[in-house]
Amino acid sequence: MVNGSRGGANMVKLAERRVFSQSFKPLYDEGMGLVEEAAEYLDGEGRAAARSLSRLAAGLYAAESMRLTTRLMQLASWLLLQRAANSGEMTRDQVAAEKTKVRLDTVSSSEDTPGWSELPEPFRSLVRRSLRLEALVRRMDEQVYGTPPFDRDELALTANPVSDQITLLRTAFGGN
Repeated sequence: MVNGSRGGANMVKLAERRVFSQSFKPLYDEGMGLVEEAAEYLDGEGRAAARSLSRLAAGLYAAESMRLTTRLMQLASWLLLQRAANSGEMTRDQVAAEKTKVRLDTVSSSEDTPGWSELPEPFRSLVRRSLRLEALVRRMDEQVYGTPPFDRDELALTANPVSDQITLLRTAFGGN
């Protein structure tokens, strides 16, 4: 076996083994648990905490909440598709076709964005953990299925509905 190709082949096999076996369950549980935790936080403690934020932080919180929710729904979709493949409800080809609708590329404000440090720590933790999980799932998806399900250059040229919403929020809250 050629040494250069060995690593790539092993990576695909490891990713496939994780996605298409019982070792997928911990990843599935982590992702779905994060979805549930975020929903509970945003509906309860997060809603109360958001009321006390400055105007700048409140706008950032609203934008990041939308991004977090979008990211987690996309991750849940991917996880559910993989679970369907594992249980035999869908073939790998069916999953590959359906997962083209799933976007594993949500953006987030950087931690040096004005107002970020004012956001409640439990919320910032949810954002960080969701980004880490999204990056892991994206790598696994690329290793198992090959190229990304979308053209990243094309994505950069298309309209960004979240960005449009952030602009609307900034206008509404008087931010720049």
